[in-house]
Amino acid sequence: MNKSGLIDALQKEAGISKAKAEQVINIFFNSISDALAKGERVEMRGFCSIFVKDYKGYVGRNPKTGSPVHIPSKRLPFFKCGKELKERVDY
Repeated sequence: MNKSGLIDALQKEAGISKAKAEQVINIFFNSISDALAKGERVEMRGFCSIFVKDYKGYVGRNPKTGSPVHIPSKRLPFFKCGKELKERVDY
């Protein structure tokens, strides 16, 4: 399922217009993105938790030339599946 599929499902389930459903989905995803950008943890009980993980910089190697390359530190979102979702998927 992609974003437009989610919008269609919300439209049918809630009985609202497609524009309103799209607005709700955009608000939902923008709120999650904003919270993660601030370094906050997003937790939806039973579904997932998403948080920002810090990765340290290191010296890697260019696989083609073998020369050392500095990899800078970075922050990436990390998705952790909830127990109920795990059980539902692994029926």
